[in-house]
Amino acid sequence: MDANQPQAPSSLPIPKVKRGGLKGYLTDVSRELKKVDWPPVPEVHRLTGVVLSVLLLIAVIMTSMSLIADTLMRILQGKL
Repeated sequence: MDANQPQAPSSLPIPKVKRGGLKGYLTDVSRELKKVDWPPVPEVHRLTGVVLSVLLLIAVIMTSMSLIADTLMRILQGKL
């Protein structure tokens, strides 16, 4: 071993160069997804409703701002 090269700590795993292509990747993904602590279904439904409500609110606000800006520009240009 060359004394000039830094040594990796022994507690860290050294990644493999090749894990078996797509099949290895999908196996790793499947293994990791089994470790996930998924939320209960009612919580997922509630949070989905919150996200959709916020998106709708933002869409209404942005549409209103666009219509107000368009009206103001028409007034300033004398086209209304």
